[in-house]
Amino acid sequence: MRLDTELLAEAAVEARLAPVSLAFLPLDLAAAPMTIDPDRLLYPASMIKVPLVAAALTDLASGHLASLESTVEVTAENMTANDAASPLVPGYRATLHELMHLAISRSDNVATNVLFDLVGRQRATQIAQERLGLPATVFARKLSGSEPLIEDPGWDGTTRNSHTVTDALHLFRTIADDAVEHAAILREMLADAQWNDKLSRGLRDGDRFLHKTGDTEEVTHDGGILYTQEGRRYVVVVYTQLPSTDEHSARFGTFMQTVRELL
Repeated sequence: MRLDTELLAEAAVEARLAPVSLAFLPLDLAAAPMTIDPDRLLYPASMIKVPLVAAALTDLASGHLASLESTVEVTAENMTANDAASPLVPGYRATLHELMHLAISRSDNVATNVLFDLVGRQRATQIAQERLGLPATVFARKLSGSEPLIEDPGWDGTTRNSHTVTDALHLFRTIADDAVEHAAILREMLADAQWNDKLSRGLRDGDRFLHKTGDTEEVTHDGGILYTQEGRRYVVVVYTQLPSTDEHSARFGTFMQTVRELL
């Protein structure tokens, strides 16, 4: 049986992931993406960190940022909670590479907030939309790991961060196909992801999933580039309007296991 949009929808329903926004694309076939409500405006949570790092790497390639080893001081204004303790503390000088790696592999909110300052939210948004081909991606507010939200004088008070499933699919595809600046660096960071409790649960031995997760009390997401043990490549992105819990994370694994059997 060959995977199609109908089977994807059935797998999502059976895994109890609805309401869901998802996209699936075989990278090595001349095929259109299979999607379900891909432009649904769900808060991206930490999925926003991948385009932010991609924007920083674009700035690096164009000379706006000096080098991967250039350093920036971590300030108290950017401190917030993380799922795992951040190695970043006020006064520490982190390299650009360290900040990017922490933001993606460990989903570090402090590193992300420093990158907001370093690249600039307006510039990062312009890069994402005009150079990375992500028209629905917006960097609006720094991240907070818990309530209360951190003080963010640069926020306009209303706009939220945005990065839809459609944009995420496009970005992961360009990363896989070396169609974005420093794609190999991005792949290394995604491959080092430390949170593997969602789609990764449904994979087979020998599969590799270069991915990023996103979680809040309102949403839980996962998406990335799947390399199967048979040597095929896919992009899969799943956003859900479910609160982040262990039980909901397990549903991603159920969904992925069903999909993986059809590949």
